[in-house]
Amino acid sequence: MRSLFFKIFVIFWIAQSLIFAISTVLIVRHHFESPDVLFDGLHSSLENDARRAVAAYESGGCATVDALGAQIEQQIALKDAAGQDLCNVAGLPLPPASADNPTHITSSQTGAEFIWRVPITSPSGKTYFFLLARPHVERPHSLLEDLVHFASPTLPVAIVVGGLTTFVLVLFFSRPIARLRKAARELAQGDLKARVKEPVSRSRFSSEDEFQALLHDFNHMAERLESLVGAQQLLLRDVSHELRSPLARLSVALELAREDASPDMATQLNRMERESEKLNQLIGQLLTLSSMEAIESADRFAPVSLNQVVAQMIPDAQYEASQRQCSVVFRSENDCTVQGNRHLLYRAIENVLRNAIQYTNPGTEVEIRVAAGQDEAGHTVSVVEVSDRGPGISEAEIDAIFRPFYRVDRARSQETGGFGVGLAIAERAVKLHGGQVSGRNRSGGGAVIRMQFPSAKTAAGSTERQAG
Repeated sequence: MRSLFFKIFVIFWIAQSLIFAISTVLIVRHHFESPDVLFDGLHSSLENDARRAVAAYESGGCATVDALGAQIEQQIALKDAAGQDLCNVAGLPLPPASADNPTHITSSQTGAEFIWRVPITSPSGKTYFFLLARPHVERPHSLLEDLVHFASPTLPVAIVVGGLTTFVLVLFFSRPIARLRKAARELAQGDLKARVKEPVSRSRFSSEDEFQALLHDFNHMAERLESLVGAQQLLLRDVSHELRSPLARLSVALELAREDASPDMATQLNRMERESEKLNQLIGQLLTLSSMEAIESADRFAPVSLNQVVAQMIPDAQYEASQRQCSVVFRSENDCTVQGNRHLLYRAIENVLRNAIQYTNPGTEVEIRVAAGQDEAGHTVSVVEVSDRGPGISEAEIDAIFRPFYRVDRARSQETGGFGVGLAIAERAVKLHGGQVSGRNRSGGGAVIRMQFPSAKTAAGSTERQAG
């Protein structure tokens, strides 16, 4: 996505550069005439002043020439063909003639003045040299003033038009992509009903738009994904229900077999009973997971104290931990209340706690902590953290442990047990409460599972007790 925007902006930048380049050429052509045009205009003006000065001299002498100079507000002089002064009150020197053509107009700088030399022939056939002097004044140079003077209004108009064009084009490209990203995030978070809103009426221009086709394909993909996942969940639930009946009959058959079996068959019958019980537990967990997947809202949730929920499960957890020569420690740093379902919260936290007990090393302790915290946006949240001292989790598998039937222990040994469904149930229950669950490795060995809930109430208080 980033590369697409990069390409779009490169194209727009090139277009803007072309617009500004063309505007600059137009500005220069508008404000700066070519040198030939400038010199032609200057020579024409000088020749016109020279003819007027010669006519004034031949009709009224130097007094008339001086009056003409005062009229045009310039210092002028008149010399004969030999370069002798005829009328030269200011004492202007005669600039040298052009080496290529003596009849050309030439100029020279004397001190702080520019003097133009104009050869002119009167109607009577006499040749004169007309001189005109103008002081040279250095104008202070300012880049900003030049830009304002010469680029206005063409350049501002070009910038405004180019900016509006870029904004419209970027908006045209970015809006459908933004809607697609929003729907993709919702789909990734488990909302299989997420769709991108498509325009009801399409113009002839947009009917073949690649972006509209992409949005349509995304919606089709989401519909197909929702259908497949729904069918999978329905199949899982139906199979689980159907397995309950033969399992119940199997239990009855085992009890009947015990009555007629010889004592040496007790070991095999006990093994069959344990395996049947495990299968029954797995079916129960699958039904629980399916029921949670079917829940979409939390409209009937009520305030629940996380501290009380955890305290209620501690005695059973401590008894189970004692079978593995470990202990459970409950640390309550704040009184945390959330909006939720007590049964679902109990199941979520219990599954995480039992998982930690299964994996912690003998002789260590499993710590469960309830405290108030803050999320990334700075909002107050209630946090339940369960830490163990087991082998930890591979960094590549941390996000995968909450998937159904996923186990870090690929061998599925009898020592660790479990079916890989408990953390999936916990993850779904936490999300139903608007929370988040994550895992990380603990310094010194072990893993930490963090469950984060939006707080309904957090009250300061600190207690710590050893469970058991």
